[in-house]
Amino acid sequence: MLSRKELERVPASREQADHLLTQAANHLNAAEAVVSFDAIGAYQLLYDAARKALVAVLENQGLRPDQPRGHIAVLEAVSAQLRSTLRERRQRTHDFGDRLGVEQCTFGPAALACHC
Repeated sequence: MLSRKELERVPASREQADHLLTQAANHLNAAEAVVSFDAIGAYQLLYDAARKALVAVLENQGLRPDQPRGHIAVLEAVSAQLRSTLRERRQRTHDFGDRLGVEQCTFGPAALACHC
């Protein structure tokens, strides 16, 4: 994503990440306050809250979305990181099941726990 100029390197900033998380929390509170009379506005606030929370993850890592695919790049970058982490967790859980002598292990989608 860096080579395609969808993300750019910036100095990692926990302060900026915290600022974005505060903004995201404010958007969530505002969405809750207006949802009864402005559902569309509440949805826009929820979208922005989610986007800012994901951008905060990237800012903390020294990454920032670049235009024109900014919103999509944020989702793709964080999703790729989570997929990798979840794959590793599933493998560790499966390996643990093998050590216990369990023949087959399946994974529940919500808990990612081993249901043997």
